[in-house]
Amino acid sequence: MEATEATRAFGALAHEARLAVFRSLIEASPSGMAAGDIARASDTPASTMSGHLATLKRAGLVRSWRLARQVFYAADVEGTRRLLEFLVSDCCDGRPELCGDLARMA
Repeated sequence: MEATEATRAFGALAHEARLAVFRSLIEASPSGMAAGDIARASDTPASTMSGHLATLKRAGLVRSWRLARQVFYAADVEGTRRLLEFLVSDCCDGRPELCGDLARMA
């Protein structure tokens, strides 16, 4: 992951509502949640939630698919892994033994 992609992902997560939705989608993985259920669970208008989900999707943190008349969203595990890998790739000045479990993520 390049710094520009990481910046986009962090920007998406820098909003409290989007961070909460992302965490909910991590918990609901891999099956995900219907867009309407996400909006209801967070007590957010559907149009507002649609914008939040679009931002998270553009940042590579969620994926979506259509099933009949509903759109479902789930955390994009690969995008999330790449973001975490970006954070820990140079952990502890090249001495991964100092980073413990974080070093194994890279």
